[in-house]
Amino acid sequence: MEPEAPFRGQVFTVSAINLALKQMTEGVFRGVFVEGEVSNLREPASGHIYFDLKDREAVLSGVMFKWDARKYSGQLQEGMQVRVGGDLSCYAKQSKFQIIARTAEALTKGNLFLEFEKLKKKLEQEGLFAQEHKKEIPAYPQRIAVITSPTGAAVRDILSVLKRRSPHLEILVQGDEAAGQIAQALEDANKFSPKPDVILVGRGGGSMEDLWAFNEEVVARAIFKSKIPVISCVGHEIDYTIADFVADLRAPTPSAAAELVVQNSQNTREHISALQKRLLQSVSLFYERAKRRYDLAVGNPVLKHPEILTQTKEQELDDLQLRLENAIREKITDFSQRFEVLSQKLTALGPQAVLKRGYSITRKQDGSIVSRVEQTKPGETIYVQVRDGMIYTEVK
Repeated sequence: MEPEAPFRGQVFTVSAINLALKQMTEGVFRGVFVEGEVSNLREPASGHIYFDLKDREAVLSGVMFKWDARKYSGQLQEGMQVRVGGDLSCYAKQSKFQIIARTAEALTKGNLFLEFEKLKKKLEQEGLFAQEHKKEIPAYPQRIAVITSPTGAAVRDILSVLKRRSPHLEILVQGDEAAGQIAQALEDANKFSPKPDVILVGRGGGSMEDLWAFNEEVVARAIFKSKIPVISCVGHEIDYTIADFVADLRAPTPSAAAELVVQNSQNTREHISALQKRLLQSVSLFYERAKRRYDLAVGNPVLKHPEILTQTKEQELDDLQLRLENAIREKITDFSQRFEVLSQKLTALGPQAVLKRGYSITRKQDGSIVSRVEQTKPGETIYVQVRDGMIYTEVK
């Protein structure tokens, strides 16, 4: 008989579920210790320390708040095996389990990790990880080289996936798990004739020591030197090696690498069939739309009497022409009236009008106007213009 589910049928919000998980977790896992390897260490300006604890199979988030971090920050370093003590909690906003660490104790000094970081920094500075050196992985390879232990679980996983998804492939398996043999196998694969389209390099999961061959400089340089695209597939998803950074593509596991490197032929056929169906549907839809547009066009009276298109426009043009003529006519009348007024004003102010009122204009022989007595001298002949003519006179 199944135990009774106390909340069966009830509806919860996401926030309520997360809060319940937080309360249940914090009520049970208090004062516990968790051992694992520190990774993804982050120390923001707040003073808190965020990190992950990982083993071969899983990862648990952790946080040490600044009041405890002041005492234990030296015990939390990237790559260290540590034992942290605290309370298991649930970060409700992200539905994420984490340990709120109050103590931390280093279990190992992490010498291998320090070597790993030193070599990683060196090779990165040399440009071995640069994106511009990454080669494109072929979409449909026909010949694949697998460099791994011929007796390990990794090769079985890879072969199983490749044979299931693309049984027509030619697969070459060679190498071992020693750094020198891996590097030599990479060099040999580049000399094969015909050459493989892609190379898979890796092995199954294990400890840092088990995976160390893929952290050796000789392997990293052999991968970088390869003219054939290389996919690294070392360990589990949480494991990272130098080979992963140098390779053209990293796969989380050996079997995942096999799935990445080949296309499932059945899926390809289904994809092509789906594309064909969509194409036929598109053509049919295009035809139906074109036919409807044709039918509408044929039935349109404009095609039978095209003059309909211009009749309205011609009438509008006549209206515009009439409005333009009226506007021009109004402007001409207005300008004529203004011209007449200005002409009358100009005539009234002109010299002839002044002469008609009894005034005269006196000029010297050079035509200049005499306006003052001192401008003349005795015996000089001057001209006086009156209304109806010119009077010649001598200055006395």
